[in-house]
Amino acid sequence: MKKLENKTIAILSETGFEEVELTSPKKALEEAGATVHVISPQSGTIKSWNDGNWNMDVKVNKTLSEASEGDYNGLMLPGGVINPDKLRRNKDAVAFVKSFFDKGKPIAAICHGPQTLIETGALKGRIMTSFPSIRTDLENAGVNWEDSEVVVDHGLVTSRSPEDLEAFNRKMVEEFAEGIHEEQKTS
Repeated sequence: MKKLENKTIAILSETGFEEVELTSPKKALEEAGATVHVISPQSGTIKSWNDGNWNMDVKVNKTLSEASEGDYNGLMLPGGVINPDKLRRNKDAVAFVKSFFDKGKPIAAICHGPQTLIETGALKGRIMTSFPSIRTDLENAGVNWEDSEVVVDHGLVTSRSPEDLEAFNRKMVEEFAEGIHEEQKTS
């Protein structure tokens, strides 16, 4: 049996995601046996950012308004500069993300992806990493930031950049396989 067989994982994204930060984790999750849904506030497709240019379109499986935390065992947030900035300004996206914290479900975020997590108010006292340019934002949200390829804190997996994807994917699959983390709950 694969580690994530019978698990369904949400990848929440907007247009402007860093291509490899969505495609690589999605592939790792599927190879581990998970069903993966790309969720976005918009329907149809979302466009990636790759090497400073717009690139591939990725099919959206469900719009944010159609998705419910109860349908998913874990949440993955890719980075890119545009994607998390759009998501953190969307109250429904923030509420969706916060619902995973509230239920203790594992969350994985890479690069600039943790910017969306800041808006949930659930990061105080957490240990995390991210792309260095958002370190101060995370510290201002109460995070103990460290410069490591991957950091795991009670079901919350974070990494700095695409160079960390191998470690990020491995820990993400591990945490999603473990399931609910009581220490993750915010309510």
